Amino acid sequence: MDGYFYVLTTIDLFVLCFMCILTHLSESLSKKQKRGFFMAYLMIAGISVLEVITVVVDGLPSGYRWLNIVSNYLGFGLSPAVSVCLVYVLDRKTALRRKIRIAVCCEIAYLMFLLVSVPYGMVFSVSVDNMYSRGPHFYIYVIMYFGAILYLSISTIITAREFQNRSRMLIYPLILFVMVETVIQVALPELHVTWLCVTLLSVLYFIYCNEMWNQLDALTGLLNQNSYLNQTQKIKYNSGVLVVFDVDDFKQVNDCHGHVKGDLCLAGIAECIKKAYADFGYCYRIGGDEFCVLLKNRAKEEECRQEFLRRWVEKRRKFTFLPTVSYGSAPFSGEDIAVVKDRADQDMYQYKKGRKKHGSSGVLSEQQKYQN
Repeated sequence: MDGYFYVLTTIDLFVLCFMCILTHLSESLSKKQKRGFFMAYLMIAGISVLEVITVVVDGLPSGYRWLNIVSNYLGFGLSPAVSVCLVYVLDRKTALRRKIRIAVCCEIAYLMFLLVSVPYGMVFSVSVDNMYSRGPHFYIYVIMYFGAILYLSISTIITAREFQNRSRMLIYPLILFVMVETVIQVALPELHVTWLCVTLLSVLYFIYCNEMWNQLDALTGLLNQNSYLNQTQKIKYNSGVLVVFDVDDFKQVNDCHGHVKGDLCLAGIAECIKKAYADFGYCYRIGGDEFCVLLKNRAKEEECRQEFLRRWVEKRRKFTFLPTVSYGSAPFSGEDIAVVKDRADQDMYQYKKGRKKHGSSGVLSEQQKYQN
């Protein structure tokens, strides 16, 4: 069994080294995301080596007892931290979110508890003869491990929903696989397959996250043009609506206020579109200042439009440099998406002409109720 275990660990370390190189060479990951993956891979590799050490030194002369204790302590203590590292990868912002800070504090508290409990053998014990055994409260480790996996699962599902990822259902079988394997490992500790399976999870997670991020527009967080083109090639909507948006006089924002303000303008519009429409369809940035929504339910169009107007008026009140936004829509009736897009664009141009004809007062009359 030991030889079999050493082969598994060797495969495990090879895969982790390969993933570190692949992560380093990735051009789609930010430095922060690479850091998160590196921490996860190094932690998995470290715990895998520690598990080998515990197997090797267990039962050796008592002079090796300290090494057995330290290896088990670090292995049990750092296991939940792997999930925290992967959640850190999900956060595309530069600073740690509050929930990640809380998770880190929980991990530190768990490490301190485990350290204090070592002399009492609560979670695990190593006898004076250097023989490892599970403690009476081994379930504390199991709870922490499963809690960390649950935390990773929920965080991934929330993030996938926020980024409108159509493959988010795949996270359920992925996490279920790890949980089932962990139950088997707890029931049959001599198998030693936990960290090979966790390595496999990290590889699949890397693939999953990259696929999710490759669908996104980096500036706005909406789905990108490539995602729009791929989706519309296979679209079969018969009752949906294509809604298009265009920023009025966007060039003036860049010329008068600079490109940084221009980027803030686009990100602000994207935020309002997502909050208004994302529950009922997919939101895209398909050009410089062009956005669109594939709305599944035609009956929700007016409700979503009013919600977008309300949010955009509030944002314009806060940031006075923001321009108005024109929009148009066209229902799907089984024809080619290019025809639907052309009709939506024509509707938007009519909207623009109508506002120019009536002047700014026409815009205010439409949105007046949100400004009071």
